[in-house]
Amino acid sequence: MTPFPFRTVLVANRGEIAVRVIRTLRALGLRSVAIYSDADRDALHVREADAAERVGPPAPRESYLSVEAVVAAARRSGAQAVHPGYGFLSERHDFAQACEDAGLVFVGPSAAVLAGSSDKLEVKAKVAAAGVPVIAGPLGALAESDDALRAAAAVTGFPMLLKAIGGGGGRGLRVVARAEELAGAAESARREAGGAFGDARLYAEALVRPARHVEVQLLADAHGAVRVVGDRDCSVQRRHQKVVEEAPAPNLSDVTRRTLHEAGRAAAKALGYRNAGTVEFLVDPAGRVYFLEVNRRLQVEHPVTEAVHGLDLVAWQLRIAAGEPLPPAGTWAPRGHAVEVRVCAEDPAHAFMPASGTIRRLVEPKGPGVRVDGGFASGDEVPPFYDSLLMKVIASAETRDAALDRLDAALASTAILGVKGNVAFLRRVIADPDFRAARLSTDFLDGKVDRLAAADADDASGADAVLVAAAAELLGVDRRGAATPAGPAAAADPWPGLAGFRLLEEGVDR
Repeated sequence: MTPFPFRTVLVANRGEIAVRVIRTLRALGLRSVAIYSDADRDALHVREADAAERVGPPAPRESYLSVEAVVAAARRSGAQAVHPGYGFLSERHDFAQACEDAGLVFVGPSAAVLAGSSDKLEVKAKVAAAGVPVIAGPLGALAESDDALRAAAAVTGFPMLLKAIGGGGGRGLRVVARAEELAGAAESARREAGGAFGDARLYAEALVRPARHVEVQLLADAHGAVRVVGDRDCSVQRRHQKVVEEAPAPNLSDVTRRTLHEAGRAAAKALGYRNAGTVEFLVDPAGRVYFLEVNRRLQVEHPVTEAVHGLDLVAWQLRIAAGEPLPPAGTWAPRGHAVEVRVCAEDPAHAFMPASGTIRRLVEPKGPGVRVDGGFASGDEVPPFYDSLLMKVIASAETRDAALDRLDAALASTAILGVKGNVAFLRRVIADPDFRAARLSTDFLDGKVDRLAAADADDASGADAVLVAAAAELLGVDRRGAATPAGPAAAADPWPGLAGFRLLEEGVDR
């Protein structure tokens, strides 16, 4: 194993991904440095790190998105490397370049690779030239004239998609069903893309529907080796944001899976890719594969791949950054199945409105085959400035059905008091008959979301965990029975603290 040329790594992120990276750094014997805004001064990722540096006020543009502030923090801390996590600055070539200019190892693709793969149209052209199947559409930015829009529609047909060149996440994305909607949709998409990415350019593609969203995990080293580490299905989405992810992608033919893996590898080679990355595809009902985009970072859903293939992707990101070659192909053979859901601070019954406030009590699930990647604990504040993700719950087992059963049991034992959460919604999604049968597509939630997100007034999801958490709150103890700062000095056994309390026998009127 190659010795690390760095001993201290600054984690340029927050929340659950920062905690997850910090724990791998600790396992590898490396020193971690967290960064924080004023809103995150006491956050879990700050408490977990060996050291922490302030980067600014709560607004992301003045803290986590400030290249200057983050690089300055790395210099102050004595870090020799920077891990960007995902989101924020993770795919910004100017950040990678600033790290390189400061003599810091950027744990991800080089600034040159990021710069050369930042334009989605250029990437599409490069991978198409390498033989990767792409969605029909002109390989050029859409001009603003009506004639140009009509010419693009002649290539794609209707319905068509207008997409932002400069970003993703559903921003600047419009589905156009008819020719008369085209000009208005283009104007709206340009306005949104310009505001979100500072780049109002659009491109057009045919709409592939119904289709599944399947992605291929890659690792690429500095010696030219590219390894495919399986695939994931991320079809269950709401407003282009993933809700459930699983590995391997179920119900794919061997031919389709092989096509996906070969296309992912070809795309990485065409871009001269290095480090961890993901190539996303659409798969239609006939098994035809279409390239979507390359995510040049760690994915939120990476734990399902780790569970199935038995590796630590963050550790390999660090090893690749240290110059270590990848092991031979076939080293990480898949075994079993894993499913992940994102537990968020949001109110599904009210249009998934993000929630903020103090988490009075958080009960995380435990059990065989259950993993929790969390960014919060009891007593933590959920600030209103950032993503609402609280934790990811991952369940793995020998079969998909067994993994889903474990995941449902894990969610049933999860409780969040103090802020709204989406646990009951997630349980309904994974219990849906179509989901259990792996009848998956990107429009899976269309027509179902209102029912699945209905108010939980008569829902018993997680009832036992909620009662335990509520009892602990009333007693002033944490879920291990230890006294909390605000509560009474209770013994490890909380029940003696309830004067006059007694357990009633079954059948006694309560």
